[in-house]
Amino acid sequence: MRGRKPAQGPSALQNVRGFSGVHPQGFKLSPSPKCPAPEESLEKAQFRHTKDPDPESGISGKSQILFALVFTTRYLDLFTNFISIYNTVMKVVFLLCAYVTVYMIYGKFRKTFDSENDTFRLEFLLVPVIGLSFLENYNFTPLEILWTFSIYLESVAILPQLFMISKTGEAETITTHYLFFLGLYRALYLANWIRRYQTENFYDQIAVVSGVVQTIFYCDFFYLYVTKVLKGKKLSLPMPI
Repeated sequence: MRGRKPAQGPSALQNVRGFSGVHPQGFKLSPSPKCPAPEESLEKAQFRHTKDPDPESGISGKSQILFALVFTTRYLDLFTNFISIYNTVMKVVFLLCAYVTVYMIYGKFRKTFDSENDTFRLEFLLVPVIGLSFLENYNFTPLEILWTFSIYLESVAILPQLFMISKTGEAETITTHYLFFLGLYRALYLANWIRRYQTENFYDQIAVVSGVVQTIFYCDFFYLYVTKVLKGKKLSLPMPI
């Protein structure tokens, strides 16, 4: 394996592939810190968007499609590897949440979905990610390549959402809360990687590099969130002339 030092002990496989790439020990309330708060915020955002449609803000359906693809390709080991009932149940819940979210956007709430501004071309992300997954992985096997693909894709899956906000120039407060928690879970992963390296001498190069890339994408948003949203202001961006 290139760049990854295996964890010691019988729980290595569960810790590495148990949930979202590298399982965050110490943060075990859900398969990934991403699940509860972002999904709850997304439901509130969609409900509010239905009551008061605002074409200048909203959730990117294309980002949600990418996240659904991330979890689908990552959790294919459901059919090949049993770790625990908890692990299996939470993976299934994650997949159901991802696809229900896509259905809500393109089905139930399609009339208020801002498709005119959700125009990011997914092939610009999928093609290079697929190529990189074949070139840089730990083992050249179907499941390993798909797992690697999910890690790479997750690092850029938020770009359609950020592009949508930059295109409209602003976003509702509830939408910014959703994005904040979506990015916060990656920050928790960074803390987890540091802890695991110190306590287990474990290092996963693919997951760490992808996580750092994803965190960088959020930096500008985090700054605006702290300086505007937390002060009660609506997040807005200067529109190009």
